[in-house]
Amino acid sequence: MDKDDIIKILKDVKDNKLSLEKAVDLFKDLPFKNLDFIKFDYHRDLRANLGEVIYCKNKSHEQLEAIANELKNSTKKGILYSRAGRKKAEIILKIDNKLEYNKPARMLFKNKKQIINDSKILVLTGGTSDIPVAEEAKCTAEVMGNIVETQYDVGVAGIHRLFSIYDKIQYASVIIVIAGMEGALASVVSGLVKVPVIAVPTSVGYGANFKGLAPLLSMLNSCSPGVAVVNIDNGFGAGYLASTINRREK
Repeated sequence: MDKDDIIKILKDVKDNKLSLEKAVDLFKDLPFKNLDFIKFDYHRDLRANLGEVIYCKNKSHEQLEAIANELKNSTKKGILYSRAGRKKAEIILKIDNKLEYNKPARMLFKNKKQIINDSKILVLTGGTSDIPVAEEAKCTAEVMGNIVETQYDVGVAGIHRLFSIYDKIQYASVIIVIAGMEGALASVVSGLVKVPVIAVPTSVGYGANFKGLAPLLSMLNSCSPGVAVVNIDNGFGAGYLASTINRREK
């Protein structure tokens, strides 16, 4: 229920088109609906510009079925199921066929927002192994109404690949840089542009990568200004932050 819904209900009560008892019943799920194991935050879109976001990992099949049944008729803009592997995605899609599935991102989504402006978010990866995290960022930003372009496998091991898209990185409003190993790509990109760079360390790498800790520390210690760092493998957080910045672009 959004602001317009609330105004209409109050107007209907005033015009005697709706009983006070019925209005109270409609408002009973405000500010959230409690299903014991989950509390649906139906006001999130008003506050945070995104509808429900369901983190599927560690949720049981029974819990996901209950959640999908609750959300299948929702018209809220920007509903996301994150970290949904193939089996869990199949369970959810059987209940809500309005959802689309981004397999690399392991994301289900529906009710994309309208494009907010003509500015562009650019998503870069150091290597092909970073693509699942990049797709999570891309999917999140697109559901929130952004134009997103991706350029994959442009890491520092062959830095001429990055320079071949120099013009593209100059015209982006926000750049998301996703890299594992030592995570150097974020510093390089930030040194070439005047826009915010959101760095995402990934758990891709050999032993001393420490499951993403090494690139995380490298990105946090970047000497290039303008770099914001999110958590390891957190494509969702990067996509959300990029959208928040991009909304203020125009």
